[in-house]
Amino acid sequence: MLGQHPQVYGVPELNLFVGETLEQMMKKLTDLLHTQTHGLLRAIAQLYAGEQTIESIDMAYRWIYTHSHWTTAQIYLELCRRVAPLRIVEQNPIYSNSPDILVRIRETFPKAHYLHIVRHPRSHGNSFIELSYGNIIAIANNSIDYSTNPPTLDPQILWYKSQRNILDFLSTIPNEQHMRVRCEDILNEPVLYFQKISCWLNLSWNVSVIEAILHPEYSPYACFGPFGANLGNDPNFLKSPTFCHTTIAASKLEGSLPWRSDSKGFLPHVIQLAQELGYD
Repeated sequence: MLGQHPQVYGVPELNLFVGETLEQMMKKLTDLLHTQTHGLLRAIAQLYAGEQTIESIDMAYRWIYTHSHWTTAQIYLELCRRVAPLRIVEQNPIYSNSPDILVRIRETFPKAHYLHIVRHPRSHGNSFIELSYGNIIAIANNSIDYSTNPPTLDPQILWYKSQRNILDFLSTIPNEQHMRVRCEDILNEPVLYFQKISCWLNLSWNVSVIEAILHPEYSPYACFGPFGANLGNDPNFLKSPTFCHTTIAASKLEGSLPWRSDSKGFLPHVIQLAQELGYD
């Protein structure tokens, strides 16, 4: 939704900073993780060919091969130049899984702004297990409870790790360069919170901006892409990118978790961190 603001350019999940160089990034995102290259392929196709087709995706593969020796910082700066004077906005959950990735971002963009969007660990876990590739992500990030037999895939482990990494990283960033907002609050009162976010980013705010932000489906990336790069974002969003304004009911921290078969609830340290982030 923020990517629809007329002064910014919303990209899909590029995943560039996973590696130091483009070649390293592509090597890390192979086999079960190959779909995480789709966002970059779609962005290159759109920005350099003006369309996302099988032919332009082939071109994007050749572009990546030609620039494989570039650092991912150089690639990202090139994309920034391509969309200038617009500012790139990227949401990417994979970046929060590694402190090294976050440091790489800070070194490349020392003046970047970080919007920390938090979500209740229960609703996060529920949507996580609904993903067709949720198990793959859990295994890749060791989000596993080994105290059970057999071990249990548990998204609360990844939720805690990601939030802890983000909070530790943001403690190194000047206060004026980061903001924290609850996902539930944004969806319940989008106009109010996007106005706050826009003011923080020194972006314009008027009726036409509101209209644009409330229509994320107009993004060229708000749909499934062509063969070879059909993803690039959460499949649930790609299936239904239209924003429907409904009230989000508050989730609770107590009680058993639906993705566990042993009726256990949240771990104590998960509850503590969630409470620090404003949940109960």
